[in-house]
Amino acid sequence: MMPRGIQSLVLTCALAASAPAHAQLRGHGGPVRAVAVSADGTTALSGSFDTSAIRWSLTRGAAEQVLRFHDDAVNAVALLQDGRAVTAGADGRIAIWSAGKPAPDTVLEGHTAPIVAVAVSPDGAWLASAAWDNTVRLWSLGGGSPRVLEGHTQNVNGVAFTPDGKSVVSAAYDLTLRIWPLDGNAPTIVTLPTPLSAVAVAPDGEIVAAGANGMVYFLDAAGEVKAELQASPTPIISVAVSADGALVAAAGIRGSVAVIARKERKLARTLVGPGLPVWSVAFLPDNRTLVTGGTDRMVRRWDALTGDHIGAVVLGAPEDPLAAYAGDPGAEVFRACVACHTLSADEGSRAGPTLAGIFGRRIATLPGYNFSDALKKLEIVWTPQTLAKLFEVGPMAYTPGTKMPEQRIGSEQDRKALTDFLEKATK
Repeated sequence: MMPRGIQSLVLTCALAASAPAHAQLRGHGGPVRAVAVSADGTTALSGSFDTSAIRWSLTRGAAEQVLRFHDDAVNAVALLQDGRAVTAGADGRIAIWSAGKPAPDTVLEGHTAPIVAVAVSPDGAWLASAAWDNTVRLWSLGGGSPRVLEGHTQNVNGVAFTPDGKSVVSAAYDLTLRIWPLDGNAPTIVTLPTPLSAVAVAPDGEIVAAGANGMVYFLDAAGEVKAELQASPTPIISVAVSADGALVAAAGIRGSVAVIARKERKLARTLVGPGLPVWSVAFLPDNRTLVTGGTDRMVRRWDALTGDHIGAVVLGAPEDPLAAYAGDPGAEVFRACVACHTLSADEGSRAGPTLAGIFGRRIATLPGYNFSDALKKLEIVWTPQTLAKLFEVGPMAYTPGTKMPEQRIGSEQDRKALTDFLEKATK
């Protein structure tokens, strides 16, 4: 039987091990707030409320790198043409990363409130960011100060470039959609009947905007509303258009994704997940595979033409790292941790530090792992008693300044089983 406290144990897991291709991807320790897919369809990037981003190999179905820099949720991500990754957070900062490097190459600062959307220009030269400071900023990826686009009076929730790269489109909670010519001319302002949560632009220039009333609005390049469609009875929070322009995906707060045949203005099908909010959607370049990120902490893959899931959920490595401990109740409690923590020094660290030799070690002193400054100031030495205390009172109370989400193991028996197991497994 599963130990009583295991259901309350949710560790900060930010790296899933290798898994079969075409599987769902589970590794984040919090809701997946943003997803992006590379132009060749081989790589995905996800950002999470757990403050991390993960670069995934879609061909192997495996996490390749965890990106940790932001002090708050990673709300927006993008992949550049040269393979670099862009992450933007609720901390108001944008980080640009080269593949394989443990720290960002560049940090862009200027926003004074959470950044919630980013877009890359068609020529790859510019990055646009939308934030809750009511502005859009245009950043030259070659360097220099940003250009600030002001005029929205409430949170800007979405941003996208037009296909010709001559304009940026923004959508905000102030009910307006704005088309900003990059030549400096005044923007076109369109007022819609609802707060706007997201925007995308089709290859032919048609603008697709999502509303808090569950409507999807279709506007031409000049900003004239051409059609509208009720995609959900509740707010739409993310939209994406397939590369061929045929399909629109509109994700809702109740966890379903409406797949819309754009030319016909028709709801083709609805993808039904676990009933939790879907925060992000993106199409692969095959124009039918859709990836979603949601509150269930997973990156899911769907066949948008059939509405079916693709593959199974990845919960661990193909070889069970706990197989040698079958029947140990502490190993069952620890099973929630294996995507983040290894037990032996040979395996190294993942999203969290390796637990090899943990007992007797002072907190935040493992060589080679990037601990937060707040943890480095603590005097805790890890023992079975201090580790049990961590999960009795929760990380926020016991290790203030940690980036782990609040979590506890309510059962004293399960805490004892976990520490007994770790005493054996981490020597």
